[in-house]
Amino acid sequence: EAGTAWGRLPAKERSARLRRWYELMVENKEELARIVTAENGKPLKEAQGEIMYSASFLEWFAEEARRIYGDVIPASAKDRRILVLKQPVGVAAIITPWNFPSAMITRKVGAALAAGCTVVVKPAEDTPLSALALGELANQAEIPAGVYNVVPCSRQQTAAVGEVLCTDPLVSKISFTGSTATGKILLKHAAGTVKRVSMELGGHAPFIVFDSANVDRAVAGALASKYRNSGQTCVCTNRFLVQKGIHDEFVEKFAKAIEKELHVGNGFDAKTTQGPLINEKAVQKV
Repeated sequence: EAGTAWGRLPAKERSARLRRWYELMVENKEELARIVTAENGKPLKEAQGEIMYSASFLEWFAEEARRIYGDVIPASAKDRRILVLKQPVGVAAIITPWNFPSAMITRKVGAALAAGCTVVVKPAEDTPLSALALGELANQAEIPAGVYNVVPCSRQQTAAVGEVLCTDPLVSKISFTGSTATGKILLKHAAGTVKRVSMELGGHAPFIVFDSANVDRAVAGALASKYRNSGQTCVCTNRFLVQKGIHDEFVEKFAKAIEKELHVGNGFDAKTTQGPLINEKAVQKV
């Protein structure tokens, strides 16, 4: 019922409510950032950046909601025209990671709500609070009940919840950001009901330095690419390939930069550049 009513709202009205949601995020950016730091561990400055990045998706899709145009296409018959209407697909299940607990939600949810879909968000078990905080602001923005839904769960239940979302016939679309291994499992579950799926999975991110490179600039880039969010992003460098002629100079300067510029500590400490890893499993992996 919520999906039918939301999908029937004029695009201008959906746009206005998404815009208000964006404005509320900006108004409450400090509180939202503190929630991210508390549950994720990333330094507060990084968390503040994530919140503004997160809000920007709602701003973007608030405007795009106004531009869901159809098409009139010439047909092979002279007296015929083909009319294309763009309609919401229905319920979208959103499964998000812990490394960007706010931004990965709004990036997916903003698009779905702009199109007239409703969403069920399953946040990562380590970071459910950001999803719930966004839900509170959605209520204040007059996003109707049942349009934005959050299903937090324990680590023990996360696989079962994911399976339900992928197999329930009421769900029409799956959007997942996470590991390749988990993505393969979700694809298998979704195949039974032939759901639409969007998968953003793990990859490889080499940092390549040639002999012709400016070493100082390469070191600065490497520092940002490797240690952002304590190395816990899907695009963080996972191996360095440095040409022989520049290798020793690069390694020496990179080591000095790490010692000088990186400071491990509590995310709420202004001097901290590297907060804690997300959980014990991440520590063991490192």
